[in-house]
Amino acid sequence: MAYVKWTLIALWWIVVLSFLHYTLPQNDIARITDTYEKREDIGANALFWTRGDAGAAQADSRDVFFIQTRRAGDDIMVYRNEDTGWGWPPFFKFDSSNLQAEAADLRSTAEAPRWVAIRHYGWRLEFLSVFPNALSIKPVAGPDVTIIPWRAIFTLILMVAVFWAIWVRWRRFRQARIDPVLDQVEDSFDDATDGLRSRRKRLTDWFRGR
Repeated sequence: MAYVKWTLIALWWIVVLSFLHYTLPQNDIARITDTYEKREDIGANALFWTRGDAGAAQADSRDVFFIQTRRAGDDIMVYRNEDTGWGWPPFFKFDSSNLQAEAADLRSTAEAPRWVAIRHYGWRLEFLSVFPNALSIKPVAGPDVTIIPWRAIFTLILMVAVFWAIWVRWRRFRQARIDPVLDQVEDSFDDATDGLRSRRKRLTDWFRGR
């Protein structure tokens, strides 16, 4: 039973950490090699796409902006560029067209690189055709620039504070309201058990003629 308990706990934390890693914004240092627009038929991987540009008709087939890059470690990364609108994650992004124009203006070559910091969320899953969603782009001095993810750090601190406050209030409520009731129920069961034992003993003694 202990194995089941710890397996469930491990699965719970895997789900929570995966959700946070997917949702919280991250920064990549890269140079933009190209930008393009492609028709996408959203299918089994619909969970990893937004619902299209804010204000546009929602459809399972639509044009999506993409940004091709080569990161500082020479790895290739492709980002989609979609509005999040009022949906999840709550980044309230409505400027995907403007961001695409900005990305196109920052394209560069290996001979004359222009490095940028791309803030994004999501994963690149090639076998599912899943792409991280670019949120913003800003020029940086070079490939070795360190970007501290203040938004992600602040969000984590806020989440820990909220969960801690809920946990503390739950413990106080349980100790003040639930535990006394459970103790009373347990005492009632103990009293009932003792009464049954006493009656059974008297009945046994009566049959034995004591």
